[in-house]
Amino acid sequence: MNPATRLTLPAPAKLNLLLHITGQRPDGYHNLQTLFQFLDFCDQLSFELLDQPAIELTTHFPGLDSEDNLITRAARLLQKITGVIQGARISIDKVIPSGAGLGGGSSNAATTLVGLNELWQTGLSLHELAKLGVQLGADVPVFVHGHAAWAQGVGEQLEKVTLEEPFFVVINPRCHISTREIFSHKELTRNTSPITIASALKHGGRNDCENVAKKLYPQVKYALEWLAQFADAKMTGTGSSLFAGFQTRNEADQVLAQLPQSMTGFIAKGLNVSPLHQTARIYIEL
Repeated sequence: MNPATRLTLPAPAKLNLLLHITGQRPDGYHNLQTLFQFLDFCDQLSFELLDQPAIELTTHFPGLDSEDNLITRAARLLQKITGVIQGARISIDKVIPSGAGLGGGSSNAATTLVGLNELWQTGLSLHELAKLGVQLGADVPVFVHGHAAWAQGVGEQLEKVTLEEPFFVVINPRCHISTREIFSHKELTRNTSPITIASALKHGGRNDCENVAKKLYPQVKYALEWLAQFADAKMTGTGSSLFAGFQTRNEADQVLAQLPQSMTGFIAKGLNVSPLHQTARIYIEL
């Protein structure tokens, strides 16, 4: 069978079901503990094989040069490491909002690594792709590996977990939050005591970035309070999206139907296996 010359693959959103900051490292990065879960809410990336080494990103992102986009950076990194002489034309159907704590950019980078590894027949394992992914962002490895995970370090030390798969109402108060702004804030909690996986799975946890985000962005505070009327509500990542889980789709539908016009939102099912890996039938290495 001839290798594929075109691929279309999903890049799913994620939730941080908890996010504890346990310390700050000498290099300025923070040590974290978090639970990652995927959503069946995805960008779609299309890849077309080129016979020359050009990387063409045909989708324009306002305010972002194509060379700075994580998609382009991921493609060029894979080219450099493998020495491949082929290129790709890449487009994206974008639905995951940026600056929303849903991991859209990291997921795009991971899907690019996985997709071009297949398209270019470079033969790297998921472990090797994940090591490349760390160079692009701390969240990229979990998307490469493709399974719900307990993460430590800067988020790159992963251990596979199996979580319940509820229906999540995810809302966004229409604001973009800078991760750098949150992690550099003087009032950010940086000394949460580490917990075990067992404790996290049994008791859950909080998001240490939440208080800073609520202080800087009153609309986040309002949205969180609104969602908390219906269920336990948390912020994902550094925000600005908030989420709450429900056992049935009908329950989630009833909540979303009441969403104020000042916010946007959607319903997605939590997943233990990434839609990327379900679509590409990739063996999960973790």
